[in-house]
Amino acid sequence: MQRIDIIDTIGRDKHVENIEGGEYSYKQVLSNVTQSHWKLDIRFFDAAKNIAVLVETKQRQVDSDKEQLFDYVALEQRLNRNTKIVAILADTSLTNKIRVWKIWRNSSEELLEENVLKSFDEYARLFERQTYNNAPAVLQNTNELNELLHTNGIKEGKRSQFVGTCMLALKNDLIYKDRTTSEILSNIKSKLGEYLQNSVNKAEKIALLSTNVLQDQNVEALEAQHFEEILDFINEKILPYIKDDSTKGQDILSYFFTTFSKYVNRGDKNQAFTPNHIAHFMCKVGGINKNLRVFDPTCGSGTFLVQAMTQILDECDTEAEKNNVKQNQIYGIEYDRDVYGLATTNMLIHSDGNSNIIQASCFDKANWIKEKNIGLVLMNPPYNAQKTVVHREFANTWGKAKEDPSKGLYFVRYVADTIGQGRLLTLLPMQCAIKTNTIIADIKTDILRRHTLDAVFSFPAEMFYPGASAVACCMVLKLGQPHPRNYETFFGYFKDDGFEKRKGVGRTDVKGRWEDIEKEWLYLYEHRLTEPGLSVMQRIDNGNQEWCAEAYMETDYSTLTDADFIHKMQDYAAFLISSGEV
Repeated sequence: MQRIDIIDTIGRDKHVENIEGGEYSYKQVLSNVTQSHWKLDIRFFDAAKNIAVLVETKQRQVDSDKEQLFDYVALEQRLNRNTKIVAILADTSLTNKIRVWKIWRNSSEELLEENVLKSFDEYARLFERQTYNNAPAVLQNTNELNELLHTNGIKEGKRSQFVGTCMLALKNDLIYKDRTTSEILSNIKSKLGEYLQNSVNKAEKIALLSTNVLQDQNVEALEAQHFEEILDFINEKILPYIKDDSTKGQDILSYFFTTFSKYVNRGDKNQAFTPNHIAHFMCKVGGINKNLRVFDPTCGSGTFLVQAMTQILDECDTEAEKNNVKQNQIYGIEYDRDVYGLATTNMLIHSDGNSNIIQASCFDKANWIKEKNIGLVLMNPPYNAQKTVVHREFANTWGKAKEDPSKGLYFVRYVADTIGQGRLLTLLPMQCAIKTNTIIADIKTDILRRHTLDAVFSFPAEMFYPGASAVACCMVLKLGQPHPRNYETFFGYFKDDGFEKRKGVGRTDVKGRWEDIEKEWLYLYEHRLTEPGLSVMQRIDNGNQEWCAEAYMETDYSTLTDADFIHKMQDYAAFLISSGEV
């Protein structure tokens, strides 16, 4: 194997020489070269990828040749310590023997099992993260990741956003090996700046992430070796199992983010994080497509927006279409500043560098909402809002109550009236579906005067586990169309989603039943079928009526078992507790 063959095989377009004979002298580009070896036989370099391939040729290799080769590696690292390097010893004798080492940004060397030379692009692929979709592996590692953060003093309230920020930086080639904590934090901030280059409110987002994460005293107090351990864990036990250039990978990423957020906030029973599979189902019910503009007025961690964006992007054929979706079709508002930071991070992780999410109260943004020409609203409003976050006129009707007596229904009416077109799907506690107080009944009646109640789905009792204990339903409204007197609303008793509780990760689709269950639910709704034990059609005239399947549905007694009876009693007990009756 001659020199010309080596250059042609690896790639003449990447070959770099700076002295006669085609060799490369590090003394030409560096001062104070102290290594005994400084003239490399063959150097290849790609500035865009920051990858170098260094080749030293020998008639017959001896052990000391490695020391010579790694003198060149050290000099290459002096040029740029972040360069990724492939170092090769190649025989020019008839044996054609080669030895190849991979050096990843100053980390320890790895001797590869290579017998033939490859192209530069093939060597470059050694540094690409190999990913594949493995949801069980991701979820199994959430508990261990949470414990690692706990051990290192990262507070619960900061963990989700800290993990999200780390994931975002790692996905964009964060440099963290052999760095101090301050250098790692500086590099993360730099990566955020690069990623948000063309983003809406770039400075605000960077400032928020800096305040919430990078300047958190517990994060700043991390010892460098522990910071590196956390980053290694995310890099090796989370990201490799998420192929986020696929729809399934995006779903797993959402599932991880939602599950992790629920897990670390399991002590807060007011945290009603929308499960990713429920968000997926609601998007399908809402008729998601690439021509719709989607809005969540109380977006929380961004589950609905991420799910909507993922499904719309899956329909796009070109990068131009995808960019248009990210820039012009996904909108959100979040009142809580810390949660807004979490939503921003979540959208960024899902490759949306231009998310139209703002930090504000939806009640102060009526004009902003109207000008967006929204076609679909997906929302999960706060069920226990304080007086400070709603209109004063409404708060004055609460009497001695300290929390919203409408359980979030007031938010729904306001958004429905403000937008006045398209469809609105909202998660609400079951108290809103039945007449529990005059305020709820009056708002329901008011909604029917201007909008059509198209459907209500009763969801699993422990849907928000391990967060909020609320028993939830989903209401589907056709906006701007007064409810017709003889209109038959679809009611779904969708209590069994196939998910089961598992310690450490919440509810998960252990037996892989969800895909078939979702198809059945959608089929019943789309064809508006009555199915004993699952669905019923019923006319609704006013807010005094119950808006839930349980009030009207026929029971298929032939399928009941003792386990069904016990499960139903447990559901009822959970409802009594959540409604404050016991």
